Amino acid sequence: MIRTVLLTLAMLVIAIGGGAGSVWYAVSAQEGVGAVTVGSWTAYPDMGAPDADPYSKARQARLGLLPLGRAEGLAFIATRDAAGAPLSRQCSYLIEGSTPPARFWTLYAADPTLRMIAPGGMRKPALQSLSILRNPDNSFAVAVAPQAAPGNWLRVSGGSGPMALVLTLYDTPVAGVIGVEDVALPKISRTGCGG
Repeated sequence: MIRTVLLTLAMLVIAIGGGAGSVWYAVSAQEGVGAVTVGSWTAYPDMGAPDADPYSKARQARLGLLPLGRAEGLAFIATRDAAGAPLSRQCSYLIEGSTPPARFWTLYAADPTLRMIAPGGMRKPALQSLSILRNPDNSFAVAVAPQAAPGNWLRVSGGSGPMALVLTLYDTPVAGVIGVEDVALPKISRTGCGG
């Protein structure tokens, strides 16, 4: 009798613990259910849709996000550079390339919960498409670093810890007609790390 009760309790603990752990992983993982990855960037095209999958809805609720609808735009999140190393606040990066067609886009650095990192009371901690310097072929290069850099510079506060980059495309055909998997996004390369 006691053996049956103990086995039943052990099975319940394993089932509930394993179920809760798998749900936590599915909701926390950057490349989870409903994710589309292009290079270093990951997007959830259906997150703002009424028919979004339950994991996307849970991820949205857990992070407190207000996602864009398909007709409004799409946010791409990068937590790793092109070599696969995690992005870190004490390192410097170079983002090179171009964005898919969009009426407007923004780029900012965020903490792991996707809250904007605003260094030292900066009023405009994000870059946006209307004020960026471009090359003749419409591509651009952005330095992401705690130290000042010439050209386009996205300042991140010093310190240590993981970081994410969020590129949001507004009023873009990428979220609708064109497949998200077929777009070209800027490459993120590590240029150095400070102490």
